[in-house]
Amino acid sequence: MKVSLSWLKEYVPIEMEVSALAHALTMVGLEVEAVSDRYECLDTVVVGRIVAVRPHPHADKLTLCEVDTGDGIRPVVCGAPNVRENALAPLALPGTVFPNGSALEHTVIRGEKSEGMLCSETELELGTDGSGILILDPSLKVGEKLAPALGLQDAVLEIGLTPNRPDCLSIIGIAREIAAIQQTRVTYPDVTISDRDPEIAQFTSVRIDAPDHCPRYAGRLLENITVAPSPFWLQERLISIGLRPINNIVDITNFVMMETGQPLHAFDFEELAEDRIVVRTANEGESFTTLDGKERALSSDTLMICDGKRPVGIAGVMGGLNSEIGETTTRVFIEAAYFDPVSIRKTSKKLGLKTDASYRFERGVDPKGTVRAINRAAQLMAELGNGGLIPGLIDEHPKPVPQNRLSLSVEETNRLIGVNLEQREMESLLKSIEFAVETDGDDRLTVLPPSFRVDVTRPVDLMEEVARLSGYQNVPTTFPAMPSEGREAPQALKVRNRIRRLMTGFGFTEAITYSFISKSSGEQLRIRSDDERTRMLDLLNPLTADQGVMRTSLIPGLLETMRRNIARQVKDLRLFEIGKIFISNGQDVQPDEKERLAGLCSGSRADASWHTPETGCDFYDIKGLAEGLLAGLDIHHAEFTRMPDKLCYYTRPGHTAQILVGKEILGLVGEIHPRVRRNFDLRQNAFIFELDVDRLIPLIPETKCSTAIPKYPAVYRDTTLIVEKDIESGSILKRVWHMDEELLEDLHIFAVYEGDPVPDGHKSVSFRIIYRSPEETLEDDAVTEIHKGITERLIKEFDAALP
Repeated sequence: MKVSLSWLKEYVPIEMEVSALAHALTMVGLEVEAVSDRYECLDTVVVGRIVAVRPHPHADKLTLCEVDTGDGIRPVVCGAPNVRENALAPLALPGTVFPNGSALEHTVIRGEKSEGMLCSETELELGTDGSGILILDPSLKVGEKLAPALGLQDAVLEIGLTPNRPDCLSIIGIAREIAAIQQTRVTYPDVTISDRDPEIAQFTSVRIDAPDHCPRYAGRLLENITVAPSPFWLQERLISIGLRPINNIVDITNFVMMETGQPLHAFDFEELAEDRIVVRTANEGESFTTLDGKERALSSDTLMICDGKRPVGIAGVMGGLNSEIGETTTRVFIEAAYFDPVSIRKTSKKLGLKTDASYRFERGVDPKGTVRAINRAAQLMAELGNGGLIPGLIDEHPKPVPQNRLSLSVEETNRLIGVNLEQREMESLLKSIEFAVETDGDDRLTVLPPSFRVDVTRPVDLMEEVARLSGYQNVPTTFPAMPSEGREAPQALKVRNRIRRLMTGFGFTEAITYSFISKSSGEQLRIRSDDERTRMLDLLNPLTADQGVMRTSLIPGLLETMRRNIARQVKDLRLFEIGKIFISNGQDVQPDEKERLAGLCSGSRADASWHTPETGCDFYDIKGLAEGLLAGLDIHHAEFTRMPDKLCYYTRPGHTAQILVGKEILGLVGEIHPRVRRNFDLRQNAFIFELDVDRLIPLIPETKCSTAIPKYPAVYRDTTLIVEKDIESGSILKRVWHMDEELLEDLHIFAVYEGDPVPDGHKSVSFRIIYRSPEETLEDDAVTEIHKGITERLIKEFDAALP
């Protein structure tokens, strides 16, 4: 919203500096975003004296002038008929940008150099006379800038209004706020119209068929109107806030709208069929051509202004081409109405048509301001259009907008704002913006908001008015009472952060993907229909078709991330994500939310170098990562067992392992199934792991245990067994642990081999057992005896053989 200081001063005396006024308005909730000088464009226009005038040698209608600018003589080519020697005139220097946006440069006109331009009133927007250059007072100083020389200064404030303040979408609305700040009064325009013998009913009528959309409609009629350019004062007012003058009738409707905030529309009465107005909704599919020349298809909820036969305007948005004011218009029908804000907002949005009128109507205009605004416009049109006003006012008001009295508690207001204002202070503040206030006991005020404050409907709205009028800067700064001691983070949060630290330490990068995935992701992962992960919760308003359901697995997000990275030639990936999945219990029921951790590695194991050949990562890389993560979380004795082929949905059978601690299944680790790779358009192998964080958390010990550093050396023994190929190597280790040998400290596999000379269908498994005693140094013979016993039991239980 732009307002000029000179226009504001017509309604309220302004005693403050512009900067102080801008700050004060901002402090009452009307943020001043910019302050500019209307005449800033005149900075490069100076007072020049024409010292010589001679004919142009190559053009009959041009003259060559020599103009003194105080610091030298400039040659200027001019075509004005009133150029004369010793006259003072405004000279625009090269670089000047005129109000119409054109820029002046050094130029050559018909072979003669021109280093400036002698200007008329219209070119500088200082008047309407464009017949010749502007002759200045001879007492002005040559070379002085034109604006200070003529005393031209008018600040323009650009105010950013919040949607709840439509009352300030007018000059008078801003003036009311300034009057409250300065504790003065607003001077309203004087409107005197006599309707002693109403005759308008003999000429026209108004019928409202859609009172829900149009609660009030007022009209006036003028005759013998002359459509002509507006006088300069009216043009100047519109130009000051960025509006383009058109003609006196249209300019008056714009002027009154900007002055009062009430949009108006003027119809050529001769173009209204049957000389009447009907307010109705459009027929579905009905077409209408608006003032901008565009034909628009209408829906059945679009409110239309019609004559006796056809639509002549889209209510509250734009008038029609078939009834616009033209040069031959002699009779004018003025419309001022209150339209339902929701109706106008829907129409404007549906048609993609934003206007100054719709901007105000959709936020809410003053329901009682229609008559005042139409009378103001009618009086101006009769005066500036040299016409006559048909006595009488049409004011159809089928649904008056109620005004409710509100009760305000002084104590509650002070408590919520954090101030200590007295009852009389609050009363004075509210009265300063034209609220009707009565005291009700020692603690309460009964308040009737003015009709133009459509945003004030609750006691808290009154509290906001008290807060902003008393000054937001005067509300004391306080801090919430907070305990000095810290609060321990929840266990789940600590575990998540611990997992993140471990994973980044392993060289993985955290990915954060959408919680929304494609509904076909279950099929892409080859998940069976009886798996709970097929129970997907549909989104009512998905962002895209590929994000139509809540995710039931983290794997699709990681695979999509992998695909996008590979498409950009990033092929070596180490990714993980920790987040929730959502298992649907029905569209109207809260889903089950489960915490999951997933990781993915693909590409090279390490960057190639002169001493390290490039090798691809494999199953054992991702398995080792899972083992390291569990160990970092102090979860020991985790087992990795082969996953049954029927459960390998999106991982490759024979290359997938379940992760168990005791009998608790924590997740899986394995290679992505080739068909799944094709479904996600992946062109290289990928290995993943998944862990159920909800099951993981209870297994993490809350306290750390430690043992003393061993005093005595360990003894190592290696064993190689030939076993059947289908026997899991881990089961051999598990059996050794279950023998509960006291001196057994650790064991691990260091080699698995298949091929000659190992018999077909068998494999060689080599593992190392570490023995140690906490009390003494072990003798070789004793260790050999224990080791022999363990080996013999393994040979017997696994039907194994020694090589």
